Amino acid sequence: MFEGWDNFYLLVGGGAGALIGTMFVVATLTAGLSASRASRGGQVFITPVVYHFGVVLVVSVLTAIPHLSRDMLGWLLALGSATGVGYAVTTAMRLLTLEKNVYESDLSDKFFYGLAPIVMYTALGVAAWAVWFWPEDAPYILGWVMLLLLAMGVRNAWDLATSLVQRQREENAK
Repeated sequence: MFEGWDNFYLLVGGGAGALIGTMFVVATLTAGLSASRASRGGQVFITPVVYHFGVVLVVSVLTAIPHLSRDMLGWLLALGSATGVGYAVTTAMRLLTLEKNVYESDLSDKFFYGLAPIVMYTALGVAAWAVWFWPEDAPYILGWVMLLLLAMGVRNAWDLATSLVQRQREENAK
């Protein structure tokens, strides 16, 4: 099903794997924050980004497994979709209930950390459906979902890093 897509998934999966490593560097930027503040913020901002990159990496690996049946791939993608939607909804709820002293989220945060992941994991469910019912279109749908999930993760990682650096400067100025 994914003949000719090897390079695409190698690049997307490799990029996601490398970006997981950079998130460890971003996490070190929380060193100057109070433990409770860093922990609560990490649940909403850092861990979900790593999760999204991990999903891109795992899906990229799934496309490379030789002789993986279409049914099994569809079920694995559907499971990933359901798990991802559940995790994204949990993260969105955490975002909406953050205390003002931890972080005050703006509209872009609510979209990119809350709503967009729910949409992306729902789209992963559409890709699973496509594997079963539109196998000729499935690689394109799944490819777009993975590319958008990776792009969203990059955007969120950049937003997180710049926000943490700014917060460090503000706290050091006090």
